[in-house]
Amino acid sequence: MNTLDLELKHHNTRLSKIVILGPAHPLRGGLATYNERLCNAFLSKGHQASIYTFSLQYPSFLFPGKSQFSDEPAPSNLDIKVAINSINPLNWLKIGWDLKNLKPDIIIVRYWLPFMGPCLGTILRLVKLNKHTKIVCIADNIIPHEKRIGDSLFTSYFIQPIDGFITMSEKVLADLDLFSTKNKKKKSIPHPLYDNFGDTMSKNEAKEHLNLNKDDSYLLFFGFIRKYKGLDLLLHGMKMIQNPSLKIIVAGEFYEDAQPYLKLIDELKLTDRVILKTNFITDSEVKYYFCASDLVVQPYKSATQSGVTPLAYHFEIPMVVTNVGGLTAMVPDGEVGLIAEPNEFSIANKINEYFDRKLEESFKKNLKREKLKYSWDIMTMAIIDIAKK
Repeated sequence: MNTLDLELKHHNTRLSKIVILGPAHPLRGGLATYNERLCNAFLSKGHQASIYTFSLQYPSFLFPGKSQFSDEPAPSNLDIKVAINSINPLNWLKIGWDLKNLKPDIIIVRYWLPFMGPCLGTILRLVKLNKHTKIVCIADNIIPHEKRIGDSLFTSYFIQPIDGFITMSEKVLADLDLFSTKNKKKKSIPHPLYDNFGDTMSKNEAKEHLNLNKDDSYLLFFGFIRKYKGLDLLLHGMKMIQNPSLKIIVAGEFYEDAQPYLKLIDELKLTDRVILKTNFITDSEVKYYFCASDLVVQPYKSATQSGVTPLAYHFEIPMVVTNVGGLTAMVPDGEVGLIAEPNEFSIANKINEYFDRKLEESFKKNLKREKLKYSWDIMTMAIIDIAKK
């Protein structure tokens, strides 16, 4: 038994009552998926775990997508309480008081947007009155991609009752130093793999399901579409890739005006080389998009970490990612993917390099090895370790 196994066994004997605060079913998206998978990880080790999610997450005028809600069935094995209203202070007081009296050993709170600072900060201040519960924040972002007035004030308010932080990139860990976190425990743990989207399948099987031409090769741009994710860079780069049988699948919902992208596709004469699947991709469909693809491309202009990388690892699909933020931390250059600079020329060159050098076989072999590093046990152990200290 190695050192990690011994540490996991030691931690697993100390069972806790755990509450996760953050999105979960009936809300959809990566945060909800992550929180549900994290809850399952704690349950599998014998802990008592539940999730408090939002009855109202965003007012409709603040939500850029088509719907905040999932069409998928609720996880049958999870205790999910739909309770938090992000804009109702009376609700914050009620939830805070309820959780104070519940006295969980650990509350794990997700923080991804300063808008949530007043709501979550108020709830957690009330919880701390019980002088028992330890609060660990999983911070997806501290400095948001799209800045607004009040960001720093809301984040400072949120941070005060937190006992410790987990980040999933060194960039976010460094951003914490901009706030009053000097005496708080902090640790960076890589994003665990999303292993709850089904098993891998053959490319042809996935292509058939998506009605794709089996003779073509596909680049995958996956996830919601916003300016910082650089889809425009990938589209411009595609003009420098001469192989007509190489196409882009854009799989994800527009979170901003689609027209500039549609116009760009038309101007670049890429209509026949770009497949737009710009509805929300349900959990049950995710596997088909990854398994149909030859290469996942993340052409981001800025980033902290990405939930797309753990998906690519799970389905063992090589990547091209840009050298921004913490995006490269999980992608060893020349082993499981290639690192490009955030411009269309570099992105195109790396895509061409991948196919010209026929790197698929060696990269997939390396993905099988590297993915073993990113387990949910490591994340749960880190959370418990920070709470206990």
